[in-house]
Amino acid sequence: MATRPAGRAGRGIIRVMQLKLGEIAQAVNAELDGDPDCPISGVGTLQNAVAGQLSFLANRRYTRYLGDTRASAVVLSREDRAACPVHALIADDPYLAYVKALNLLCPPPAFTPGCHPDASISDSADLHANIFIGANAVIGEGVSVRENAYIGPGCVLEDGVEVGRDSRLVAAVTLCRGVRLGERILLHPGVVIGADGFGIANDAGRWLKIPQLGGVVIGDDVEIGANTTIDRGALEDTIIGEGVKIDNQVQIGHNVVVGAHTAIAGCVAVAGSVRIGRHCMIGGNSSLAGHIEIADDVVITGMSGVANSIREAGMYSSGMPVTDNRRWRRNIVRFLHLDELAKRLMEIEKKVE
Repeated sequence: MATRPAGRAGRGIIRVMQLKLGEIAQAVNAELDGDPDCPISGVGTLQNAVAGQLSFLANRRYTRYLGDTRASAVVLSREDRAACPVHALIADDPYLAYVKALNLLCPPPAFTPGCHPDASISDSADLHANIFIGANAVIGEGVSVRENAYIGPGCVLEDGVEVGRDSRLVAAVTLCRGVRLGERILLHPGVVIGADGFGIANDAGRWLKIPQLGGVVIGDDVEIGANTTIDRGALEDTIIGEGVKIDNQVQIGHNVVVGAHTAIAGCVAVAGSVRIGRHCMIGGNSSLAGHIEIADDVVITGMSGVANSIREAGMYSSGMPVTDNRRWRRNIVRFLHLDELAKRLMEIEKKVE
């Protein structure tokens, strides 16, 4: 199969495989209405796609662009097929089918195995077959890197680190001592895993550092965004379950446990010893106080402050939505008098009774 630039959307930077539409339909379990031999070698939006590209319709607000699309094919629902002027892939969940197709068309970048001469590699490191180690990478004592792993330029793997097979450390990733990664891990630039947690004790007005003796264990198929930090445990390990997806610039404190297949958006801060359940979603810029528990299947919307445990599945919010400044200032003044107003209301209720 050939590769070619991604077209207008990719500006020639991202390489896209060329596949036949029938191959894509079979792989994503979609019903094909059109030419199975139609070549697809790019992706694009309904309004900007060109011939040879695949697009999708999942949000009804974009239906107005469907009739004029120049894409070769569109992934859509059955109810939208009649309005589509080009080949179609019909799916119950068009967006999910499109994402699966995108993964077929845009596989991870290939690499040629080998070690750059500027890499520093300990003699005791256990390096398996078909791996890549980039320029200025540092591989410490007793490090294990399994098959088909990619260690990008500038990465630092301290003593005792384990990297599972098919994992990819893009660049400038730091894994501190004893960190263990599962298989098919993707760590974006600047990730730091296993730095000391924030453990201090007050000694007559002076702060005494508490040694952090645990590690970090990360399950299979985890992706962690750029400049995210995950602290090592104080006594036991910090644990990130399989399939967890973490966005950029997230802080995970020591001894946190994140359940499998949870997604955490950018700029979230999770304090130490928090336990987050499975299949949770945490919106951007939320903060979780230490030593609390979040049940499975919890959704926390953006900018929420979570001070107490959440013990039942559901959606939770606490952030204040934006409003015009004049109204916000009036509301804040009223909020400052809320306790006084509550007392006055209680007095009135007593008189009425």
